[in-house]
Amino acid sequence: MVKLLRMAGIIAKVSGTVASERRFYARSKAFGRFGMRVFKPQIMAHPHHHGHVEVNFTQNCQLKYNMDGAEIMVEPGQLVIFWANVPHQLIAVEPYGEPELCNIYIPLDVFLMMPHLAELQTALLNGAIVACPVALCSYDMLMRWHSDYRAVNAERLDILKMELNALFRRMEMQGLQLIKEPWARKKAPQSLASAHIRHVVNMVRHVLENLDQHLKNEDVTEVTGLHPNYALNIFSKAMNIPLKQFVLRMRLLRARGLLLESDVAIATVAEASGFGSTSQFYAHFAAAYGMAPNQLRIKYRGA
Repeated sequence: MVKLLRMAGIIAKVSGTVASERRFYARSKAFGRFGMRVFKPQIMAHPHHHGHVEVNFTQNCQLKYNMDGAEIMVEPGQLVIFWANVPHQLIAVEPYGEPELCNIYIPLDVFLMMPHLAELQTALLNGAIVACPVALCSYDMLMRWHSDYRAVNAERLDILKMELNALFRRMEMQGLQLIKEPWARKKAPQSLASAHIRHVVNMVRHVLENLDQHLKNEDVTEVTGLHPNYALNIFSKAMNIPLKQFVLRMRLLRARGLLLESDVAIATVAEASGFGSTSQFYAHFAAAYGMAPNQLRIKYRGA
């Protein structure tokens, strides 16, 4: 996909992203690297997306996001978690003193390998946004984590990731607080063995890194080395969605991101997102978002 866009000279530039922090993002790969930063929140000119599970903590400000077309309010002192592959945009900041935003970027493969988080993992990969109960987190805790991260010490970084996992498990124990519902509410999947989760991670990675290609189920399951039917069964159990539906949802998310982040021609968006034809793209997009691709671009970008 990135090669195709570079040839057309239309790689989107993410507005409001500090240049030194763009290294977190992996535009040509499914997953970026682990990162953390604290900064003054800035309104974003356009939505963007990347391959992390993102943890946001606000201090001294109320934030308004556009998340996949839904407006989401994040209150001061609130920690929220979402999958950043869903196009998102900070559209308003209401300060109450000196505004501060702490972002944690967890690569998707790292997040999926965290144990005992089946409900949270499935909710996020189905587009949900989850808020952490205020009693479970604090500004001081986030600042300690930031200090651990900046120490460039392997043991402190490992402890930070373990404490993140523990926080997420406590959130599940108390019942997930959804501030944006998942696309499909289903029963949480049964926990799978870590070996099975690794296969799911490999399939997700292959899908996200090859969305611009014609993907058959057997193309994706081949990366596991398992029998295709067995691999498909593992994927469905872990993700609560069949592989074909997951691929379609990822194509739509990529297309929506390209429409909002760039001025790419709609035919090029369809091709870069892996749709076989422009008419097929229009049909799936309208069914998912209730409007044609050009209408969505006009609505959110005025162009």
